[in-house]
Amino acid sequence: MSQLTGKDRERYVRNVFTRIAPRYDLMNRLMTAGQDVRWRREAIQRAGLGAAGTLLDLGAGTGDLAREAMRRRPDAHVFAADFTLGMMLSGRERHKDVPFVQADALRTPFGDAAFDAVVSGYLMRNVGDLDQAIAEQYRILKPGGRVVILETTVPTPNLLSPFIWLHLHVVIPTLGWLITGDREAYRYLPDSTEHFVTAEAFAGRLRAKGFAEVGFRRLMGGTIAIHWGEKPGG
Repeated sequence: MSQLTGKDRERYVRNVFTRIAPRYDLMNRLMTAGQDVRWRREAIQRAGLGAAGTLLDLGAGTGDLAREAMRRRPDAHVFAADFTLGMMLSGRERHKDVPFVQADALRTPFGDAAFDAVVSGYLMRNVGDLDQAIAEQYRILKPGGRVVILETTVPTPNLLSPFIWLHLHVVIPTLGWLITGDREAYRYLPDSTEHFVTAEAFAGRLRAKGFAEVGFRRLMGGTIAIHWGEKPGG
């Protein structure tokens, strides 16, 4: 599953998220014991969106990051983009005020330097070309704009490693099966996490694509990281 690339990966990911869209938000709350709400708040805070600024929630899913940005900055111009129609339809049921746009993270329809901030939650490990996704976010950011990425990451070995393995490989697939009836989709989550790049390597890729002031912070036993960077020139 996680070894798929290009169009094969795109088709697989779209199919997975279409199937789980109706219960996606509920599963996120259960898998993280509600901590994902706090992580999204931090992600939007780190975006540093100013008055009347423009923000894109890329790979928005149901639009939780976009809605948090709108709550924090009511005067901002916020957009949510995803390539899975089912996820956006589920999001519209909960967030009728969020403007959704169907878009591929590798080939967005936005012009150069269109946004002051680009944020994403659990997008990057799902794209067919990681470097292209980073380059596209760099392209659509204004000089001085910020990228903030909330993503699962490969945990470093520690005393909690056996419990993390149990959570990823037993608890999450079982919860997924009970809540959504789709065990395979929630086997994909730990599989894609364990085959994703490390937080350090991901930070290196951000720098390689031109981002400055790059940093990250690990969360939840090292299985989640918030990454950030800035496009030079502002």
